[in-house]
Amino acid sequence: MDPSTATRPRSAAFRPPGNALEEENDMSADTDTQTTTVYRVTGMTCGHCEGAVTGELSALAGVSSVKAVAATGEVTVVSAAPLDEAAVRAAVDEAGYEFAGQA
Repeated sequence: MDPSTATRPRSAAFRPPGNALEEENDMSADTDTQTTTVYRVTGMTCGHCEGAVTGELSALAGVSSVKAVAATGEVTVVSAAPLDEAAVRAAVDEAGYEFAGQA
C-alpha cells in the first residue's frame, strides 16, 4: 500500500462535524464551566493598548481568553473560575492602564 494514499485511523476522540445545532450545543457546554467577566479599563486608545492589557490579563492563572476594546474601555475575560479583583487590578496596572472595576 502506498503510504501517501493510506488513511490514518481516527482517534476515539475524533468526531466528524455535525449540524450547526450540535456544534452550538457543544460550545455552550464548554462555556458552562467557565466564568465570563467584563471589566472597565481606562486609558486604552488603540490596538497596542488592547494588546498590552490582553497580554497581562492572559498571563493570570485560569484565564482562557481576553478581549479588550479600546473604543468602549471594556475588557471581557473568560476564566476557569472567578478571578481575584486585586490580581486583575495589578495586571491592568502592569500594562500601564487604570482598572475601573466590573462593567
